[in-house]
Amino acid sequence: MADFGHPGPGPNPRFGEDLVGLDPYDPEARAFAEHLDRMERCGPTFTVEASISGVADFAESSNRLGGLRWWASVALVSLIIIGVIVAAWDIIGRAALWLSS
Repeated sequence: MADFGHPGPGPNPRFGEDLVGLDPYDPEARAFAEHLDRMERCGPTFTVEASISGVADFAESSNRLGGLRWWASVALVSLIIIGVIVAAWDIIGRAALWLSS
């Protein structure tokens, strides 16, 4: 199974490899290590698990945002949901029309 998350509650191994000299208990250094983990993560993007992981990454990053960027992500998600609803309504209407004829 692929590893798609933070290694756990212990110290990140990056502090022994890439971030030598930084305090592993500093919240900003931990956030930077997590950022590096996300940036270097590569895996298959064509699977359902990867798609769900990508949506989870988008949700987590939009929760960290504030102000105008947060509202832009809310608008984007709302437009996607409205598009899915309109497409489903169109499919149901066409199926009902086809079944009635």
